[in-house]
Amino acid sequence: MARPEILFPLFASVEGLPGVGPKTAGLFARLRIERLRDLLFHVPERLVDRRPRVGLAGLEPKDVATVTVQIEDHRPGRTRHQPYRVFGEASDGTLEIVHFKTNAEWMRRLYPLGEARLVSGRVELWDGRWQMPHPDHVLEPAKADTLPPFEPVYALTEGLTGRLVGRAVLAALDRLDGMEALPEWIEPGLLAERGWPAIAAALRAMHLPDAASALAFDAPARSRLAYDELLSHQLALQLARSRMRRGKGLASSGDGRLRAIAAATFGYPPTGAQSRALDEITADMAEPVRMMRLLQGDVGSGKTWVAAMALLTAVEAGGQGVMMAPTEILARQHAASLGPIAEAAGVELVVLTGRDKVAERRETRAALVAGQAKIAVGTHALLQPDVVFQDLRLVVVDEQHRFGVRQRLELTEKAPTGADVLVMTATPIPRTLALAGYGDLDISVLDEKPPGRQPVETALVSQDRYPEIVERLKAAVARGSRAYWVCPAVEEDEDTPFISVEERHRKLAATLGPERVGLVHGQMPDEQKDAAVAAFQAGTVQVLVATTVIEVGVDVPEATIMVVEQADIFGLAQLHQLRGRVGRGAGRSSCLLMFPPEITETARARLAVLRETEDGFRIAEEDLRLRGAGDLLGHAQSGLPRFQVADLENDAALMARARDDARLVLHIDPELSTPRGTALRSLLYLMERDQSVRLLKSG
Repeated sequence: MARPEILFPLFASVEGLPGVGPKTAGLFARLRIERLRDLLFHVPERLVDRRPRVGLAGLEPKDVATVTVQIEDHRPGRTRHQPYRVFGEASDGTLEIVHFKTNAEWMRRLYPLGEARLVSGRVELWDGRWQMPHPDHVLEPAKADTLPPFEPVYALTEGLTGRLVGRAVLAALDRLDGMEALPEWIEPGLLAERGWPAIAAALRAMHLPDAASALAFDAPARSRLAYDELLSHQLALQLARSRMRRGKGLASSGDGRLRAIAAATFGYPPTGAQSRALDEITADMAEPVRMMRLLQGDVGSGKTWVAAMALLTAVEAGGQGVMMAPTEILARQHAASLGPIAEAAGVELVVLTGRDKVAERRETRAALVAGQAKIAVGTHALLQPDVVFQDLRLVVVDEQHRFGVRQRLELTEKAPTGADVLVMTATPIPRTLALAGYGDLDISVLDEKPPGRQPVETALVSQDRYPEIVERLKAAVARGSRAYWVCPAVEEDEDTPFISVEERHRKLAATLGPERVGLVHGQMPDEQKDAAVAAFQAGTVQVLVATTVIEVGVDVPEATIMVVEQADIFGLAQLHQLRGRVGRGAGRSSCLLMFPPEITETARARLAVLRETEDGFRIAEEDLRLRGAGDLLGHAQSGLPRFQVADLENDAALMARARDDARLVLHIDPELSTPRGTALRSLLYLMERDQSVRLLKSG
């Protein structure tokens, strides 16, 4: 389907707008603004109240004031380093206008003696006098109507000024006229219920606001544009889901014999949440359409048990299963966990990573293509074209937020009919983020912990108590305890005060003994990392000094102590993941969160959340509230969309509404062929949901 003609003008380059030549267009590109469409959705960050006031009464320092003054006097500085002062009389007092590094001739033209000028800028109180340093605007009173009552302030980049962006936006708004005839894609009842304007009017209202509340989350124009973004995103996810499930999948129903053997090897019965999740997964796998499900579980909730049972279901059905992990450490940890289960069930399990020797890799590939190996565990190496399966039925992707959606799809396409997909994450995801990043998946939640898991005692400790902590650690090591010590940086850096993991390793090794202290971080060769972790698992090394590389994939039940230095710079969800490395055995465990003496009360209160609860979902919600979605999961790796207007924290209700509306639309009109469906195609193009656009072109 071609792009709707009515949208053509909005996809024109910004080059050619007033003041925008090739060089300036390059500056706009730094802000991801290349077309008029990008510029129109580059909404203001805030507004400045420029409404004229009568006199100076009621002003507070730092206020922005717009006032008419009569120019009474000029007082140039005696040297070029002294300020140039202009005195203007308002209706109720004197305003001193101050400029630095200027010249008298230009100042006299700007502020002619005896004439009135409208000046607007931030005011300060200096020695009892009102001053306005470098006004933002100086106008003749007759031109006061050219100053917007609420001036938009845009995100900028070096070399790009607010005035230049403002002029370009106004020119882009002039080209919106044709969009008045654009078919409305929002359901009329919702428009009436919310009092939302049409799309063109909403864009104008954002850039030409007539009220201080124009950018508020519940402002009609902003809400409408946020809903448009969220609806287009949800449509894209649902179209992708529909496309993946459109082809007839392969029903995978097992007889339970292998699962019964495996269950006995775990040594404890499943929780209610584990049983419920497995029932949902096996029901999906038994359907002749592809499963697309997210298994979300807190630290220690038993995802491995569910994944193992799902993989064995695929094997019972005569097929193969694969589990992909983002790091070699995690992949080998999964292999170590699943190996005894597979062996007990008489199922061959193979491991495939980027470090396998050529001969090993050849044997593994041969076992997979022949169907001899029933379960494969590995890293990105599983995606290589030469890795072929005889009958791939199930793909399990662990820590999905560290992969892209494309990688998930690449692996599933190794099955002729498309394999079932089970995505797992140990990062509890607030509902809004789950809808944003995983709206194409059904969701199963593990909200219970297996019996025997001990709570982890969490304490906040000042960095000043480092000697005391080391002494206690020394005593614990003498008793045979094992501990993690996590630092935020690998090496010392002059620009940051972060504590180096290498320096901490040297100091702890000197105190505790070099034979007892290991080191692991992301910049080490894989062989060294594996050796360090293996030594810690074996107990040869009792203290493992590490960066967050051990956040996932290191499972040492004997470890009972976790120390995190400069915990205030980590996200709460990440700290919760680190804490989850202990408390995995029968012994009592503790987590010490160290903070610098100069920590703020806000940062201390944030860390206190971890002391108060081990509920990962509550912690994730608090992290979202405090840090935002991009920081919580990381934009680059999370798969989260980059919204220009919508806000994942504040627009949770809109996201849920958009998800429900998208599902209803595609249930009624799966091909988007009705008049409203055609309008929604325009929305998808306008919002550039590439995934859905590709599906429309190919469909």
